[in-house]
Order: sequence, then C-alpha cells, then structure tokens
Amino acid sequence: MQALWIHPPRNEQQWQAYYDLRYRVLRQPWQQPRGSERDELEEDAIHAALWQGEKLLAVGRAHWLNPSTAQIRYMAVEPAYQGKGHGAAILHYLEAQVKVNGGEWIQLNARESALQFYLHNGYKVVGPGHTLYGVIPHFKMEKYL
Repeated sequence: MQALWIHPPRNEQQWQAYYDLRYRVLRQPWQQPRGSERDELEEDAIHAALWQGEKLLAVGRAHWLNPSTAQIRYMAVEPAYQGKGHGAAILHYLEAQVKVNGGEWIQLNARESALQFYLHNGYKVVGPGHTLYGVIPHFKMEKYL
C-alpha cells in the first residue's frame, strides 16, 4: 500500500480532481450544478487534499473570517474510503495550518450526518445552522485551538 500524503493540489490535474471530489460528494447527490462546489474565497483559502499516490481520497478547505478565526468548509471523503480516518486527517491538517498562521478559533457549519464526527474531534455545537437545499439541516459549531 502506498503512503498517504496531505498537501494542497499542486497542478491543474490535481485541482480538477479536488473540485470533482467536492462536487460528487457534496453537490451532485442533491442535483446541484457543477461550479456550486466552489466560491469566491478559493484563492485565499487553505486547501488540503489527502493523496495515496495519485489517487485523491479526501479534501477540505479553511478560509479566514477574521485574523483569529477561520471557517472550515467543503470537507469530503471519497465514499469508498469513508470511516477510515481520512476526514479526521484532513481536519487536523487544516486546524494545524490555521493555528500556525495565528488562528485561535475554527467555526464550521456541520451537516446533521457529520455532527458526531465533529463532536468526536472536539467541536461544540453553538446553535442551529441553515438548511441546505431545503433538506440538509446544519449546526453551527466551533473549536478553540
């Protein structure tokens, strides 16, 4: 088995795989259009991708809300690799990157299906969130680093 590495996408092919995974896991199941897996903060964000050789297994992103607080978004794990710790590896990588860049807090909006994952990783529910596409409840969560 090849070693696992976490790093941002490094070339156009890796960026395409990165956005494709986000689309297939987070948008396509709800019939959302391609492009909805991106937003205006991509260029200034911290991107994380977990690779096994050239195969992409998991992704996530953090962007700054203010100098001490970042928000994590777009966490996605290839379905065949879910439940194997890859999401936690991405989450911990993003937390470390935020902390090393002066961040003290992380906020996120967790889908109901991911609530236990974030609770297990030290996040606390601070309130109800939005309902995505009218059917996916979210919870506002945060963690002090």
